[in-house]
Amino acid sequence: MRPFMISIVLALSAVLAASITPALAADALLSGGRPATASSVESAGNGAGAAFDGTRTTRWSSAAADPQWLQVDLGAPATISRVVLDWEAAYGRAFRIQTSADAATWTDAYSTTTGTGGTQSIGLSATGRYVRLYGTARGTGYGYSLWEFEVYGTGGATTTPRPRPTFTDEVTHHEFQANCSVTANRPDDPIVYPGLPGASHLHTFIGNRTTNAHSTTASLLAGGTSCTNPHDRSAYWFPSFLLGDRLVEPAGNQVVYYKSGILEYWRVQPFPQGLRFVVGSPGATLEQFRDSPGAVEGFECGDLTRSWDLPASCVRGSQVNVRYQAPSCWDGVHLDSADHKSHMAYPAGGYCPAGHPVAVPMLEFKIAFPADGDLSQARLSSGRGYSWHYDFFNAWDDPAVLDALVTHCINGGLQCDPRGYDQYKPHRGAALTPDFQLPG
Repeated sequence: MRPFMISIVLALSAVLAASITPALAADALLSGGRPATASSVESAGNGAGAAFDGTRTTRWSSAAADPQWLQVDLGAPATISRVVLDWEAAYGRAFRIQTSADAATWTDAYSTTTGTGGTQSIGLSATGRYVRLYGTARGTGYGYSLWEFEVYGTGGATTTPRPRPTFTDEVTHHEFQANCSVTANRPDDPIVYPGLPGASHLHTFIGNRTTNAHSTTASLLAGGTSCTNPHDRSAYWFPSFLLGDRLVEPAGNQVVYYKSGILEYWRVQPFPQGLRFVVGSPGATLEQFRDSPGAVEGFECGDLTRSWDLPASCVRGSQVNVRYQAPSCWDGVHLDSADHKSHMAYPAGGYCPAGHPVAVPMLEFKIAFPADGDLSQARLSSGRGYSWHYDFFNAWDDPAVLDALVTHCINGGLQCDPRGYDQYKPHRGAALTPDFQLPG
């Protein structure tokens, strides 16, 4: 080849390398762990998020009907270079890959009527915050089913989901406890009736010692606490328990579990300071209490379990316990909402819904009332037992301490006490020192 031809070829190669290599290098996975939704789910264990969890041991599967769709929120606008579909045996024969800026108006980026399943890598040139698979004809008699749906490109959310842990311990729990005793009984509710003392039915308060109708994030952070962990200045409250007209206070430390409400427990993030919400409703019917989207243990005493109303009697020496789980998916924006619930949501199929993409700890109050024998006159200050509800106002005074507990215990798959120590796995250490400080 002549010298000048060689020079031209080398120059063109350099230009191509400059234009192609950076694009390939920036071809990053954008969809891992992002919130997802679907037109349908075959069963609870096959939720939309299972197609974005980075493992081929879980899958999304739809109902056996056409059409069906599965979409992911990338968190921010993105330039999409390709998608990879890892089909289970139930694949799509005719489907489209679509993108959207608002999850309302969709643009086709790819379409086929001859899909054969397996693993498909599809090159695209598209933009959007949302990406979805829209299936119009199934390849089998079953629904659509994907082990993984991967979206690659540039842009998207600026934060990276918490990575899957690498420890080898068997995971049976992912939680830590807040142990807090009673501080007051007041007809106040600083979330529902802020600034209006006496406007509520009687509540029993645990945790922050200053909680009243005028409480704010700042006042709680400045207050003391009855919790074992001195950094937990959060306020927790619930309707008071009455036997006739006699107030029956919970005795000693009560347990508030901080757990994972999602399957991918390692993605749970700490509550932001000032987040507050109400769980349940004083106006609930028995069916609404029993059928709450969260796990409801209800009332128990002695051998009686899962009672949806206060028991009429309990064996002598027992006590009345009640357990009820909170929503654990936050919209990522609002610390409160008009109904004190809409900024929170329960997971669906073990994954947070797209409108509430941030997984936070799932609270479970376990309150014990020292009452036994004849309980025919027992009631809550809000009414029947199924009016049970509770409020939470987050005021951990050091976000780093809460983060350490969430990371070590919930993300770490442990069963921890209030300082983040799992007595069954002592080799994993503790999140905090014996005096509840960050180590080091």
